[in-house]
Amino acid sequence: MTATVFDVRNVSFAYDNQLIALEHVNLTVHEGESLVILGANGSGKSTLLKLLDGLYFPTAGEINAFDEPLTETRLRDDDFNFAFRRRVGLVFQDADVQLFCASVGDEVAFAPLQLGLGHDEVRRRVDQALVALRIEKLRDRAPHRLSGGEKRRVALASLLSLNPEVWLLDEPTIGLDPRSQSWLVDFIRHLREQNRTVITATHDLAFAQKFATGIHVFDENHCLAASGLPEEILADHDLLHRCNLSHYHAAVKEAHHH
Repeated sequence: MTATVFDVRNVSFAYDNQLIALEHVNLTVHEGESLVILGANGSGKSTLLKLLDGLYFPTAGEINAFDEPLTETRLRDDDFNFAFRRRVGLVFQDADVQLFCASVGDEVAFAPLQLGLGHDEVRRRVDQALVALRIEKLRDRAPHRLSGGEKRRVALASLLSLNPEVWLLDEPTIGLDPRSQSWLVDFIRHLREQNRTVITATHDLAFAQKFATGIHVFDENHCLAASGLPEEILADHDLLHRCNLSHYHAAVKEAHHH
């Protein structure tokens, strides 16, 4: 049986205990899956990823990660926090939030340095990540001077140098042209081939149908409306309409046509 990565049990979350972002969410993530969290803007997708990354904690309900409770108290334990951060990584929707070092090379080196790795191993990881993301020529550039697509690649390279088991990607196609989106699909498929677990939050149906092994759909009431295989979910026009996703359906049909 495939190991359980996350077990989300009846989770609700409200910002400042007032603004509801998620309500009574139940879902399970297994090792090696490539799941898509699908929903319109404001449905709670990004909030769920931040809960899974231990940046927020449920207002109600509970989350287990690798069969252990993922709580604020547990993450105060240095050993648990270190082990968890080594296994799970998040690429934010806004790459500018994530990039803070003086150069791309320093940015990609930051995570392995926090692991206490030796200089040679850090350099090896940085070199490999830059080549894999095709940004080796940007090594000495300042991240804030890059284009949106380049920043996205640097953020992914920073996570690749950490080499986590679980990748959380929040709206990864934002700021990417069609060629870069196609490259990103190939990148996610490559992660799957390495048995990495990938959870992607998006409202882009055409993007989702290219790599998802399963889809969870959120409605505008911040509830989990449906879960299933991509071919089932993306063919359910009533569901997509109900969740304010029907206006993306033409793109899905076009993608299937090609």
